[in-house]
Order: sequence, then structure tokens, then C-alpha cells
Amino acid sequence: MSKAFLRKQFEDVVKPELIKLRGYKNVHQVPRLEKIVINSGVDASAEKNVIADLVKDISLITGQKPVITKARKSVANFKLRQGMPIGVKVTLRGDSMYDFLYRLIAIGLPTIRDFRGVQGRLDGQGNYNFGITDITIFPEISVETHKTHPGLDIAFVTTAETDDEARELLRLFGMPFRRTEGASKTAAA
Repeated sequence: MSKAFLRKQFEDVVKPELIKLRGYKNVHQVPRLEKIVINSGVDASAEKNVIADLVKDISLITGQKPVITKARKSVANFKLRQGMPIGVKVTLRGDSMYDFLYRLIAIGLPTIRDFRGVQGRLDGQGNYNFGITDITIFPEISVETHKTHPGLDIAFVTTAETDDEARELLRLFGMPFRRTEGASKTAAA
């Protein structure tokens, strides 16, 4: 497929729905997903091959080679020296961003045991962050070959000006937000 499924979904379904719901007068006012940043940290005192394995895993999941993040300062209590590798991060834009989002929503999140949705709290500026405690929810990662199961921090950066706009954008993409107790009682009444 030459064009990402969710990119086409954004143009054909999400954008017209947001224009209808929010009453935007110009298509450029419609919020859009700018980038997805994926970050994973490791114990600084861990073996060197842990970072190499994490780079390989994040590359498999995202289709992009991640950048190795290094410590800025030395901290004796954490046995951390300046310049030591402490994690990896990758920034996704364009089709690779939409492909990752689709695989996260359609494949990754549904495989989490007792999954009831992700929290709906945003950062106050239209961006959404959440964490996954185990990287093995993605089918590319084999559970048997890993000694440790690192987690991921995922940040969705949008052009939305308010949290409500960003939440509506992500909901229309298919993000399974958890229903809060107050919302379910008012919906039932």
C-alpha cells in the first residue's frame, strides 16, 4: 500500500468529521497529528548488549533506526557517568507515523491482558503521552529471546490548541480511551 491507511482515513473521515463537530471555517484549522516520539530507557549499569537489543527491537517496531540517548551528567548514586548510553528514542513522521499508530491501535493495545483503554488525560497543550510496560505486545518482538522486557514511552504531538480537540482527533483515529466513571453514569442517565 503506497499511502498509509490512517493517513487516508484522516483525509476521508477524520478531517470532515472534525470540521462538522467543531465548526472549523478553514481546513487548515483542523488539528492534525504532527509526530510520534517513542522513548525507552534502560538501567545504566546493565550490560552493553541490552542497548543493542533495544535498538534492534525499536527498529523492528517502528521501521526506523533509533538514536541512542546518553547521560548528560555523572550521578554517583545511580552508578552513572557522563556519556553512558541510557536509552533510545525515535521520532516518527509521515507514513511511518501513521503505520505505527495503526499497528499500535489495531495490534499492540488489544494484546494487553485486561486492557480497558488508555487514560484520557492530555498535557494541557494538545499532546498525549502514555507508557507501555512491556514491549512484547508487538508481534515483531519474540518473548523467548528477551531476558528483560523494557517498556516504551509514547508521545503524540498534535497541532491542536486544546486538549478536547486533541482527544477528539485521537478518538477519531481509533485510540481506545478509557471511559471515566462520571462519563458512563451520565451516558446511562
